[in-house]
Amino acid sequence: MTIHQIVRNTVERLKNEGKTWTPDVYAEVFCAEAKKAGVAVEDCSGVERYTALLDKKTADEIKLYRVKTTAELIRFLISKMSRLNPTEASALVEMLSSLAKQMAKSVEMLHNAEAAALARKTVAVLDERGGATQIDLLKQAWSNFLSIYDDTYLMKLAEFGPVDTSNLRRTIEGLRFSRAKGAGEADYTSVAQLVVASLLPSIAPKMDDATLRLSQKLKNSPEFLASAECEKELKAAIAMRIALDKRSVEEMVHTLDRLLGKLSAQLIELIERSENSTAEIRDVKRDLEALEADKPADFKTAHKRLYTIATALEEKVEVLGKDLKIHNDKVERMGKKIAALEAELAEAQQASREDFLTKLFNKRAVSEFLSLKEAEYERHGRSYSIAMLDLDHFKQINDTYGHEAGDAVLIAFAKILKEEARGTDTVGRYGGEEFIAILDTDLEGAKIFGEKIRAHVEQAHFMYQNHRIEVSVSIGVAERSEFESEKALFKGADARLYDAKHKGRNRVEPA
Repeated sequence: MTIHQIVRNTVERLKNEGKTWTPDVYAEVFCAEAKKAGVAVEDCSGVERYTALLDKKTADEIKLYRVKTTAELIRFLISKMSRLNPTEASALVEMLSSLAKQMAKSVEMLHNAEAAALARKTVAVLDERGGATQIDLLKQAWSNFLSIYDDTYLMKLAEFGPVDTSNLRRTIEGLRFSRAKGAGEADYTSVAQLVVASLLPSIAPKMDDATLRLSQKLKNSPEFLASAECEKELKAAIAMRIALDKRSVEEMVHTLDRLLGKLSAQLIELIERSENSTAEIRDVKRDLEALEADKPADFKTAHKRLYTIATALEEKVEVLGKDLKIHNDKVERMGKKIAALEAELAEAQQASREDFLTKLFNKRAVSEFLSLKEAEYERHGRSYSIAMLDLDHFKQINDTYGHEAGDAVLIAFAKILKEEARGTDTVGRYGGEEFIAILDTDLEGAKIFGEKIRAHVEQAHFMYQNHRIEVSVSIGVAERSEFESEKALFKGADARLYDAKHKGRNRVEPA
């Protein structure tokens, strides 16, 4: 294949995919077409060629950041060079290590095994992403949190079961309450008061409504503790308590982030005022010199000490003013780098939840949404449905028209899913030609959704290079209330999809 043919293929692909024709996008698509055609183009192998000249650590970092073009490689190397200051890096690593340990100790005291594991992971993966002042302020904030946190109330529960200070959920689930023969209701009253106290969020400002109702129920009827229903509600309340505390911690971190921005502005103001501050200290020195004559010995001693302090302050403020002016530009540049890194992180997080081809949610993101729906079902009994969708004879489309045609069909089908889904529904690509929809409706509503998708696909015109491709879809739907677990629900929908295939395809099951 010639370069001219590769250029034509590149232009055609950009048109079909509707991408913006920037130089970087054109170069990426051109290189992909050249690679597919088996044509070696020197401009397309710049990253591999230059990476081979670098040390292994830098080469591994380039792979980690998914550098694709020579321009991205240059930006990456410039950014890396700008960070190479051994003295600052060494001090920053020590501060980051200290901060991570302080955070881990604080989070581990939340009596939640998952939070403790996350804290340990934080220490392992913490990266150099902030200045020394910012890290020191965060360290102090976590130290303050640790100093005021108190979990001694848990020891009151030792009478009723083992107390595990590393896992509050296990402690509450392990409680066993018994009522002695002939004992009065007061036996439950004291325990109920302890349980109500333990449900109060340790960080969040208030309870959720369901936990508040449970607390009121325990206050009014302490004997409710002996029921099986109480155990179930307690588990749900503990889970919500932990979730509220986690959310409050996240809000605290955001507040600290805003505070750091304000402190940066105050540092600049201090630089501008440092000369005036030095002048004010000189005035203090002159006033102290005027008071030296005819003063008692004790005052002279105090005066001498004050004069020594004023002299030291003058010297330190002068040094501080010069030092802050020197480092002001560094602080501003670091702020810009942090903003750029935050933007890259946000983009990477979005990419990690999005299917690269169809731009629908990927399997990982769909699994997260499914877990949230399952939690709502278990807590509130709010049922939902899922639909498993699979394009019929998709391999035949690839074999007949090529994989590019197959990709075009997948993209077009994804658009149909987006058009037919409601705002409360979640649609994603589960793998290959298989898709999934999480529907906020019952089984009948799921059938209606499936039939709309099936009819839309049947009537649509799937075109590729002036060829119309016949496409149909088979769908299996299932409602959560039909099955005993989330896993059984998934298997049920998949079995119905297989049933639709077996009965001739292009249909929704159950019919």
